[in-house]
Amino acid sequence: MTSPRTSAARRSTGHTGTREIDEQTRVGEVYMHSLIQSQLRLALVVIAGTAVCLGSLPLLFFLVPATRTAGVFGVPLPWLLLGVVIYPVVYVAARIYVRNAERIETEFTEFVGRQ
Repeated sequence: MTSPRTSAARRSTGHTGTREIDEQTRVGEVYMHSLIQSQLRLALVVIAGTAVCLGSLPLLFFLVPATRTAGVFGVPLPWLLLGVVIYPVVYVAARIYVRNAERIETEFTEFVGRQ
């Protein structure tokens, strides 16, 4: 042994990603901006997909007049679609959003922790 401190823990001289964020440095701002952009992009994609699915129903009723008067088990099709089918679509969209938002946050946490 040449040094009396061979068993001492080494101090990291580099900045970790979490330290950059905590200290609000320019690098930390870039990290947070990328996280926010990813979350915003995900939200817009989920909202757009849901809007297209649900927004196409009035278009369907307009373009195919038979759907306005059709019925399923005595229930008018428009009522069935607008009163029942919308809820599973919104639920699935919400599940997709939450799952992907958690994935983005996990990947971000792992990335920042490695820095």
